[in-house]
Amino acid sequence: MPEPTFEVIPVIDLRGGAVVRARKGLRQFYEPIVTPLARSSLPQDVITGLLSLYPFHTIYLADLDGIERHGSHEQYLKELRMAFPVLAFWVDAGISDAAEARAWLGRHDGLHLVLGSETLESLVALEDLALGGRALLSLDYRGNDLLGPGEIWNKPQLWPARVIVMDLARVGTNAGPEFYRLEKVKRRAPKARVYAAGGVRDGSDLKRLRESGMSGALVSSALHDGRLTAPELAAFKLEGATRPK
Repeated sequence: MPEPTFEVIPVIDLRGGAVVRARKGLRQFYEPIVTPLARSSLPQDVITGLLSLYPFHTIYLADLDGIERHGSHEQYLKELRMAFPVLAFWVDAGISDAAEARAWLGRHDGLHLVLGSETLESLVALEDLALGGRALLSLDYRGNDLLGPGEIWNKPQLWPARVIVMDLARVGTNAGPEFYRLEKVKRRAPKARVYAAGGVRDGSDLKRLRESGMSGALVSSALHDGRLTAPELAAFKLEGATRPK
């Protein structure tokens, strides 16, 4: 299947077995999502609804219980993998070190692991070549602060081939992406595929992100609120060139 040069990736945030509505990274206030795309907040219903809107081929899943060290959604991951075998899943499970990352990948063949800087204890996980091509890095920002190990910005040579720039304060706000920061990250790691996360509003933001050299965008609220529609997504996809995997 050809891979788009720019990919729109829906986000689902899981807490206690339900998809919750994220806003500004204030997780204590997240509530089960109510969306016209799904009959419930169960992850399988929400993903089915997203796929009815557009045939996405990647889903980003944030395991908030794992990130907050209150448990995990490992069983749900296995069920979702079986229910949607053609989808690629990028999962932030709150991994803190290399041993935990290797163990997670060993349990979840075929899934992609997001190493969120917010929960990383050091850069050792980024140095672990055993993680291979299934690991991504998420540079997690809150405001102007890059969360996680302080030296991470100064070691772009350790960053994997795919890097997410997550602006927690913009999540669910309809504020637009932080283009300056995204372009700064792209200059820092020009060979990496850089993905924007947080604040994407509509098709015009997607177009500008692509023109800025980004490889994709993680989106949620814009899909559930109807600001990114099926015709817009289809038209946007058709504008871009494709390349074989």
